Amino acid sequence: MKRREFLTLVGGAAAAGAWSSALHAQQSALPVVGFVSTGSADGLKNRAVAFRKGLSESGFVEGKDVTIEYHWLGGRTDQLPAVMADLVSRKVTVIATPGSVVAALAAKAATTTIPITFGVPEDPVRLGLVANLGRPGGNATGVNTFSQEVTGKRLRLLHDLVPKATRIAVLVNPGNASSTQSTLREVRKAAGDMGVQIQKVLNAGTIGEIDAAFDALARERADALFVASDAFFNSRGVQFATLTARERLPATYSDSEVVAAGGLMSYGADLTDMARQVGVYTGSILKGAKPAEFPVAQSAKFKFAINLQAARTLGIDVSPRVLTIADEVIE
Repeated sequence: MKRREFLTLVGGAAAAGAWSSALHAQQSALPVVGFVSTGSADGLKNRAVAFRKGLSESGFVEGKDVTIEYHWLGGRTDQLPAVMADLVSRKVTVIATPGSVVAALAAKAATTTIPITFGVPEDPVRLGLVANLGRPGGNATGVNTFSQEVTGKRLRLLHDLVPKATRIAVLVNPGNASSTQSTLREVRKAAGDMGVQIQKVLNAGTIGEIDAAFDALARERADALFVASDAFFNSRGVQFATLTARERLPATYSDSEVVAAGGLMSYGADLTDMARQVGVYTGSILKGAKPAEFPVAQSAKFKFAINLQAARTLGIDVSPRVLTIADEVIE
């Protein structure tokens, strides 16, 4: 090798090394957001996209202005304390928990100083996340999606879609205790008002336990299934679509993403927009907003979604009246 070529090579390598070091230094200097979900990445990828969109609306682009660390637990809620302890020990800038009550509560239990942005389906005051909706007063703020408050309406819409369904099974996640309690309370009240029977309550917190719950449903022969609002359940749309088709069992969900994956119907807040709002809140905090003074937002977008292909597979004839009130109809 000629001396000139050698010097050029060495100089280029040195420049590349310096550039790489500078890039690493720049990235390490960026604020870090710990994004924690009890769902799975493949089933909730739109949440991450929407979260980044919200951040960008506030002027923050991932990799350029902020570093995002994604923690997808896939239902393993027992890992939350360790995940939060790690984020707190490394003093991340913000902890974001869009769509998961248990993740928000774990973050709140882990730190009183690092800002937390949440998206929860229940009253955050009752959960203990904030002191007041208008003035949270602590280190947490975010979005309330009212999923539990619309539990009764979701059951009524299921009955409108499948009028002959009088024996209803309910699937809850015992790892999400707050959601389980409020779901069972509200769905039992609505069932009593409607004159239908809650035939069976089943528990599941893993992929295998969802399979086992459907094996039990095959023996119970309920008329329909009510799936509780839960981030892990919302990330298992394909699994639910496959199992309900196999058992020919109509089911209702809180998230339209499950319907897009092949589920029959859903009613609830637009959870993709919720994730975007949490991203906006996170960006505002990165700009200097104080969670204690940043009012909790309340979701204004609610959606009733129906998958007609799933209905045909299940042998359900969707009435024109139900179609006229649907916000989204998937062919």
